[in-house]
Amino acid sequence: MDKEGKRIVLHGAEGFEALRKAGRLAAETLDYITPFVTPGVSTGRLDKLIEEFQRDRGGIPATLGYHGYPACSCISPNHVVNHGIPSDDKKLVEGDIVNIDVTVILDGWYGDSSRMYFVGEKIGVKARKLVDLTWRCMMAGIAQAKPGNHLGDIGHAIQTMAEAARCSVVRDFGGHGIGQVFHDAPHVDHFGKPGTGVELRPGMVFTVEPMINAGRHEVKILSDGWTTVTRDRSLSAQFEHQIGITEDGCEIFTLSPAGYTQPPYGSAA
Repeated sequence: MDKEGKRIVLHGAEGFEALRKAGRLAAETLDYITPFVTPGVSTGRLDKLIEEFQRDRGGIPATLGYHGYPACSCISPNHVVNHGIPSDDKKLVEGDIVNIDVTVILDGWYGDSSRMYFVGEKIGVKARKLVDLTWRCMMAGIAQAKPGNHLGDIGHAIQTMAEAARCSVVRDFGGHGIGQVFHDAPHVDHFGKPGTGVELRPGMVFTVEPMINAGRHEVKILSDGWTTVTRDRSLSAQFEHQIGITEDGCEIFTLSPAGYTQPPYGSAA
């Protein structure tokens, strides 16, 4: 059970195999979209390409219609923290940093991942450092994901690294359990104290997806009911992997088949 008394599903070998396939398709989607993330492209165009890619491979975009969400991905540039709604009117410009978050359903199982992208080549030093820090925060959290550790160990590793760099961790959102349900127990805070929270056990599957702000951690949701921005309009960055706890550590289901980890990425095949 998690701290709210919700049952945490423990997945076996068959579940892990299905999650590998779903996670790979999510990662392949992010690989595919890479060369299209250029100055002048609309976020609506990127969303359409994401939908076509997933459906052509037997996947279903999980966000479309989820609690009324109107798109197949979340695309969040600069000071947008998460849940940016794609639109044909919103165009990326040289120097932007942008998070693209995709979730796909494949044979009833969910794959969920996000990455940061650089738009063009003229990316500011502060933005580059924030993106690099955010990726390192995610990986520091994942390094703590092993049997016998606790969710608080993951959050503490992320928080410690972010605050050492004088950045902040968003508290209003976190990772989540995932499998045959999009958002399930446990909730995964990206801040916390070592040894606290749910103890990790083999078979648990959840996302680690820290949102790191260059300024303060406070956020607000805009009038569309989805788009979340930093209150101080500071830059925000996020990376997300979906992982499963194994007998001696964890497996990352959403590693890039193309070998893309941090931007700038190479040209997609």
